Formats: sequence, C-alpha cells, structure tokens
Amino acid sequence: MSIDSSSAQQKAQVLSEALPYIQRFFDKTIVIKYGGNAMTDEALKQGFARDVVLLKLVGMNPVIVHGGGPQIGELLKRVGKQSEFIQGMRVTDRETMDIVEMVLGGLVNKEIVNLINQHGGRAVGLSGKDGRLIRAKKLKLRHAEKSDEWLDIGQVGEVASIDPELVTLLDTRDFIPVIAPIGVGEDGAAYNINADLVAGKLAETLGAEKLILLTNTTGVLDKEGGLLTGLGAARVDQLIADGTIAGGMLPKVRCALEAVKHGVKTCHIIDGRVQHALLLEILTDQGVGTLIQGQ
Repeated sequence: MSIDSSSAQQKAQVLSEALPYIQRFFDKTIVIKYGGNAMTDEALKQGFARDVVLLKLVGMNPVIVHGGGPQIGELLKRVGKQSEFIQGMRVTDRETMDIVEMVLGGLVNKEIVNLINQHGGRAVGLSGKDGRLIRAKKLKLRHAEKSDEWLDIGQVGEVASIDPELVTLLDTRDFIPVIAPIGVGEDGAAYNINADLVAGKLAETLGAEKLILLTNTTGVLDKEGGLLTGLGAARVDQLIADGTIAGGMLPKVRCALEAVKHGVKTCHIIDGRVQHALLLEILTDQGVGTLIQGQ
C-alpha cells in the first residue's frame, strides 16, 4: 500500500521532532503513575503498553506505579463487603487488606505486566513487599472537625522509605518494573498506600528525570477552564492559596511539588484519556498536560 506525499511528510516530521527528546532523555529514569481511564479502557490500555515499550526501546528507563481503586471496590462488592471512605481514604481492615493485596499485587499488576510483554517489552511485577522495596508506616489521619483527635482507618500507610536497589537492578537488565503500591511495616504488616505518593517518593529516590501522573482531566486548569503549564513551585503555591487548585487535583499537585523540590527535574500531570498521551508529552513540542518544575 502506497502513502501519499503529504502523509509521508507528516509522519517524517513527527519522527524528526521526537529525535532531540530521545537524545535528551536517553538513559534517564521516568516514573509513571498509571491509573484512571487509561487502566480500564481497552484501547487506552493497549496504547499505554505500546508507548512504554517504545520508551524503553529508544533508551529511556520507564518505571510504572499503578493504582486500582475501582477494581478493589468491584471485588469487595462481589464478596459482599461495603467500601468505606473517610476523607477520601479507603478504610482498610485486615479482610479488606487481603482483597487489596489480591487485586493490586495480583490481578491488576499481572495484567499490566502481561500487556507490556505482549507488545515486546520485558516487564516484571513487584509489590512494595518484594525486597522490602517500600517501607511503610501507619497513616495518622486527623479528625476533620476535632483537631486534637486522630482517626484509625486500618492498614492504610504512608511511605517511610524506599530501597531502590531492586528497581535499579531491573533497569540495568532492560526490564520494566511494574510496582503495586503496597508497603511493609516494621512489624511485617502490609499497608495500602496512595499510588501517587508512592510514585512521587520513588521518583525522588531514583533521581528521576520525570514524574508523570496520568489522570482523568486535561491537567491543572485556571478558573476559566484553560490549561495551565510551565508552572514553577512559587506559582503553584499561589494557585493553591487562591483556590484555583482544589479538590481532587490538590493531592496530585502537592505530590508533584514535593517531587520537584527534592530533585526530580519535571513533573507532568497529563490526560490519560488521550491515546498515546505518554508519547505526546515526552516526545513532542506541544505536550498534552501540565508541566511543573522546581523553579
């Protein structure tokens, strides 16, 4: 099948535009938080896997951290257990934690690994328990109305520390790490940790070039609904203070800020509903989301 001259020129232009980005990010680590629609829509899932394999083949080191909230909720429903949330956090008793580990460390993790491998990559699935990759501590949640009271929401944790040795070893062997955000406490107990927080701390520990958060929005928006990008830390602080950044975007932006303030070069909050969003953000001039940097 032949291709017309205009289409050929367009394809060549796209490939040529990608070259300086491939050169700039060669052998750099890119931590990607994978979640939202990109994890549930079949076409987007296939596209994500292909994009990750391509990034690895052109010399970058992608590391995937994934969520799985909807999948956890669905399995809890099937076993007759009601999901309960406090301040947006899933209450996680021991029985719920068993389900969380089954879904995140098993079903979801292995599906992502399988998809990447089907497209020619060499993915390896991990949870934070493997090699004590993610050390966790119990999350203390302050009461929303009584500041002197703390709420117990079970086995929900935050990152105490990350040991990057296993991830670094896999990178040097051309494997793609796929990590479930489950941490292990000093007592050996498992903890469910927010995937954005794990991705941010992992990016800091690895000295990543980029942290990319896939979301179900176009990025950080101004009060008129326009996309904001090229934001420095001071500008982000201002947007939080005046209420422009609020709601569900707030924890993602704070995660991004924390990362860039601790050595990650740039953080990107991008729309995972866009086909090939990863490639568009990393390898083109325009990008498809909000870029946040330290300065």
